[in-house]
Amino acid sequence: MVRKVSVALVLAVSTSVVLAGVPAGAAVRPGTPGSAGVGDPYYPLDGNGGYDVKHYDLAVTYAPATDALAGTVKIRARATQHLSAFNLDLDGLTIRSVTVDGRPATWSRAGTEVTVTPRRSLSRGESFDTRIVYDGVPKVIQDPDLGDGGAFTTDDGVIILGEPDVAQAWFPSNDHPSDKASFSIALTVPKDLQAISNGTPAGRSSAKGWTTWRWQQREPMATYLAMAAIGRFDVTSYQKNGIRFVDAIDPALPPATYERAAKSFARQPEIIDFLSGYFGPYPLRSAGGVVDANGQWGYALETQGRPIYTPQNFRTQEGGYRIIVHELAHQWYGNSLTLDRWRDIWLNEGFASYAEWLWSEHEGLATVQESFEEAYATPATSSLWQAKVADPGPPNLFIGAVYDRGAMTLHALRLTVGDRDFFRILRSWAQLNRNDNVTTEGFIAHAERVSGRDLDALFTAWLYTPSKPAHP
Repeated sequence: MVRKVSVALVLAVSTSVVLAGVPAGAAVRPGTPGSAGVGDPYYPLDGNGGYDVKHYDLAVTYAPATDALAGTVKIRARATQHLSAFNLDLDGLTIRSVTVDGRPATWSRAGTEVTVTPRRSLSRGESFDTRIVYDGVPKVIQDPDLGDGGAFTTDDGVIILGEPDVAQAWFPSNDHPSDKASFSIALTVPKDLQAISNGTPAGRSSAKGWTTWRWQQREPMATYLAMAAIGRFDVTSYQKNGIRFVDAIDPALPPATYERAAKSFARQPEIIDFLSGYFGPYPLRSAGGVVDANGQWGYALETQGRPIYTPQNFRTQEGGYRIIVHELAHQWYGNSLTLDRWRDIWLNEGFASYAEWLWSEHEGLATVQESFEEAYATPATSSLWQAKVADPGPPNLFIGAVYDRGAMTLHALRLTVGDRDFFRILRSWAQLNRNDNVTTEGFIAHAERVSGRDLDALFTAWLYTPSKPAHP
């Protein structure tokens, strides 16, 4: 899928974690290694135990010539146990050096796991700063079931995106959505290219034919939502309703596709206002989108504050509006409220799909009830009814049932508790769990608490039973 061109990625990444509050020379109780994984049954080695990341400071230099990257990422973290060693996730690339609190640390690699051993154990509750320097050619992580993710070279740059695994393809990280952190991202590129990332613009500087584009993602973000889009784009930046919008559209798009994408992006403030009426205030400082003419990855993704789209997403104007609604809804459900384990993916996709139904009704197209009835008319023998939506299995994270039956579950809930309680459930769920991690069990408990009803039978039928439920 990757079109090979002469592209050099030079990405300086250092990972720094800062330890605070322990006097120099103080005795530190012997620690134990953090676990090589957070315990997610779908991806046992994703993420790592023993620490909590607070901030990534990521610097990337990209030079079109060889597809190579070299960089610096600084990771600020806090130990959650007495820690003698800890792991980071990195797929490919070559590590050049590792320091912890400015002192060289030993490290080893096994597969995608990097084990770092600082000179002394870290006490529980300490902040620490880890710095990793590395380089190499970033890869595309291929997955025949879920789709590919990673660094996709284009005719004039690179697009970096993916789900569930992508961060480890371009910087060392605690690569699991249960450990969210703020980000500072600096992308240095030749002066004739643009470099787009998450968050709000934090200034640009140029020297000797290179330009550094700086971005600040202040709200906590899961690592898989970090993105980079480097190439030639028409960039539009504006402020509206307290939100900084940055849109980047590839001028190489066919004119009709370009026009549909631009018209779709122009409605983002309106769409955010519409969704805010149901979900509460928009949870981020930034919004916008990127569409590249390449699109070889084949999907839109809700990369935080700045989703990435493909030309195929704008084959029709109505389809363009609909995909914008879906990805913007994820800024509440998926990004601000982030799944704690990958089995709960319906909390992302079911909610975003239901937002599409709400928008369709708003636009005078199918009502929400009509959308539900169309989906419910699917024969009982269909694969739609064979999945456990709240535990679909690792190969099935993005099957249609997670989206469609997830949305149907929400409408079944609405028909059961009534509109008043239903929209109170959606809004308060988003507001009470802002910038946090969530689970299906937590949502069920919340819905029961708000509605005052026992909803166990409803959710068992719609989320956990691999057969067609009775019409609600």
